Amino acid sequence: MTTQTRTTPRPAHHETDAAPAATATTHGGTTGTDGTDGLETTLADLAATDLAHAPEDEVVDALEAMVAHVEFPCLGAKSVFRRGTVEHAVLDDMTDPAVPEQLLARLAAFARSIDGQDGFHSFLATFRGPVAVDEAAFEAALFDLLQRIHDADGGAWADGVGSEPDDPHFAFSAGGTAYFIVGLHPAASRVARRAPLPTLVFNPHAQFERLREEGRFDGMRTTIRRRDTELQGFVNPMVADHGDSTEAMQYSGRRHDADWTPPLEVRQPTGERTTDSTTDSTTESTTDQPGGDA
Repeated sequence: MTTQTRTTPRPAHHETDAAPAATATTHGGTTGTDGTDGLETTLADLAATDLAHAPEDEVVDALEAMVAHVEFPCLGAKSVFRRGTVEHAVLDDMTDPAVPEQLLARLAAFARSIDGQDGFHSFLATFRGPVAVDEAAFEAALFDLLQRIHDADGGAWADGVGSEPDDPHFAFSAGGTAYFIVGLHPAASRVARRAPLPTLVFNPHAQFERLREEGRFDGMRTTIRRRDTELQGFVNPMVADHGDSTEAMQYSGRRHDADWTPPLEVRQPTGERTTDSTTDSTTESTTDQPGGDA
């Protein structure tokens, strides 16, 4: 297989993080009042192209076009593309046995590169295949890959977050760094999750804790949730704050009942204390983080 990585430079121009432009329909409009295509139309056009066999730059540009669209709700995602603080790896096959080690190496380098830096940063992994036909198939592929990444990771679980997948304070750990995962794919029911190719967004948990410390988290969350509701036509039923329910329930974007158990088995090293719902962890996350919906 081939793997390619590109760190997105600061674009010459982008849509601003303003409220969505008015559209000709009540939500997910086909055409904006300014004559531009609505986000749903743009995503459908991107999905219809043969991106699975396109050059790397075209794949990266397609994801950037999705996020830059005026109707795309996530302000954090817009920020990382606009500021050039996103690293984007394009890989061939999500099921390839070599992918876990490759992602661990890239995530480790990514974590080192942003250590001590302020602002939003995201790592994106886009796969040329397989393209899931529905949300259940994508979710199975996502958790299968996360399981293989964990199995290949010999390091300790990240500090400050839970390691049990059904723990309300759970966060996925790779290379000792905690991440909130956002899964994107063409068959997603939520428009903001409907990327033209399967994509996993790794958002470092620490950046959201800093946002809360600066007093900016609540306002940003409220704005993103409003934008997503305007786009979709109704509020995302899977939105939950960290500590209310396991964030793993939100990774794939598929809707679940409260008693759903994440299909992920995390090993517990002997003598290691895990973080559970009784801890005073202050890290918080929602799906309205960079690369996610609200």
